[in-house]
Amino acid sequence: MIDRRDFLKGCVACSVTAASISVAGKNAFAAGSFEGYPDAMGVLVDLTRCVGCRSCEAACNNEQKLPEPDLPFDDQSVFMEQRRTTPKAYTVVNKYEVADKNTLFRKMQCNHCNEPACLTSCFVNAYTKTKEGAVIYNSKVCVGCRNCMIACPFNIPAYSYSSPTNPLVKKCIFCYDTRLKNGRPPACVEICPQQVMTFGHRSDLIEMGHERIKSNPAKYVNKLYGEKEVGGTSWMYLSSVDFDKIGLDNHMQNEPIISNVKDFLGMVPMVLSIWPALFTGIHLLATKNKGEHGDHDHKEGDQQ
Repeated sequence: MIDRRDFLKGCVACSVTAASISVAGKNAFAAGSFEGYPDAMGVLVDLTRCVGCRSCEAACNNEQKLPEPDLPFDDQSVFMEQRRTTPKAYTVVNKYEVADKNTLFRKMQCNHCNEPACLTSCFVNAYTKTKEGAVIYNSKVCVGCRNCMIACPFNIPAYSYSSPTNPLVKKCIFCYDTRLKNGRPPACVEICPQQVMTFGHRSDLIEMGHERIKSNPAKYVNKLYGEKEVGGTSWMYLSSVDFDKIGLDNHMQNEPIISNVKDFLGMVPMVLSIWPALFTGIHLLATKNKGEHGDHDHKEGDQQ
């Protein structure tokens, strides 16, 4: 039977591990007060200009070295259903039939929030908000918990099941490694033949967006989507119809998602410290008892 000393040693060892994990939780919680870098870049998307050519999808696929799609990029049959991002497609264009405005198309990708819910929900700090405005992901520390997928208000992160031993969450990274950190626009922005997207400093894009609305109020709804939603996003949208008609939540809160769970996150370090220690103690007891029973059975077998 396990003695008190062995039990306490197991509890202490696990508590140390839990404490190291809780640091990540505290860092994520601290990130809740972050409001974005002042010189961060962004993209203004004018949905009234998009014609659904899907050039942006092809450019993203090429830039990020993604697998070839099941259907070619010039195949319009993909618009027969609403798509979401996947491990094989970091951006997709969907088609919306709006009664009095005919047809609208909307490009969908990670919006790179100022205060990302994916980042604050990740207890191993697999996500980083860069000074350029991108939310990037480190697969080397990811444990595959998928909290980020639940936390994201835009339903963006996708999980790759290709390898059970190598969990990967995949999403748009704003072309950070190959373009953004060098001051270049994302591949999807650069390729667009209709100039749907404008790349620049987020603060400048906000002014530009409001100026377009002011100069042509009959063309645009009076709202720049992403300016304030969930604390603000790097990708912002102009539309000729209410945003809820094109798949965007038009009633999303202005406060970051972290504001909803700050009280809960304050308890995380305590929970992480107590429960792993308790379960380790139980595991040690069970293992020790099993070993003793095994030895006892072995000795009885020898005596026979």
